[in-house]
Amino acid sequence: MSTAVLKAEVRLFRREPGAIFWILLFPTLLLVILGSIPSFRDHHTDLGGLRTIDVYVPVAVLLGMIVGGLQSMPQTLTGYRERGILRRMATTPVRPSALLSAQMVVYGAAALVSALLALTVGRLAFAVRLPKQPFGYVLALLLAVLAALALGSVVAALSRTTKIAGAIGSAVFFPSMFCAGVWLPTQSMPHLMARIVGYTPFGAAAQALNRAAAGHWPGWAHLGVLAMWILLLTGAASRWFRWE
Repeated sequence: MSTAVLKAEVRLFRREPGAIFWILLFPTLLLVILGSIPSFRDHHTDLGGLRTIDVYVPVAVLLGMIVGGLQSMPQTLTGYRERGILRRMATTPVRPSALLSAQMVVYGAAALVSALLALTVGRLAFAVRLPKQPFGYVLALLLAVLAALALGSVVAALSRTTKIAGAIGSAVFFPSMFCAGVWLPTQSMPHLMARIVGYTPFGAAAQALNRAAAGHWPGWAHLGVLAMWILLLTGAASRWFRWE
């Protein structure tokens, strides 16, 4: 990957206030809004003694990577293809693959910063405990980021225009948010629903993060589901992606 390309992509990302807000700030803002509701700070027996705000921290952690991977990155890459930037790059010493790698690094890093911000604010503002199994939490988080980027690459591969990328991204975006627990945390889902959701990338990620936060190993089943999705989606993106 070219360092110059990466620096250029970082500068372009910093000039996108929409992307900065929705990826870096919105998940934490949502967490603050939910934490400001008094009943969300009460302990519930049906949540194993946890508070609602406690179970929404992993949701906020996943939300930034869902936005970046499924909404921002595909439209950026499709826009480059639509404007012929990728075709022109193919004639230069800088290969288009360097641009794709730089995009993944930028949005992956943004997702991790968003996750760190959500964890920090949750801890300082609402006394949410930090993950009791930090190594498992970090592993699950990294796999979730890779899965989000791989899924976003498939969206970009299937989209010939930015409008199509937006439509496909939105079609995948809302089910992904549901599986991550935005509307109903996985701990509150009926057993069968939680089991089905656990076979999706973000459902598996949510359950792995929840286990690690509680002090348990994320579970090889959840990590295996994430690894399987990463391999399948990366293979699909590599097969279908076109530079022009």
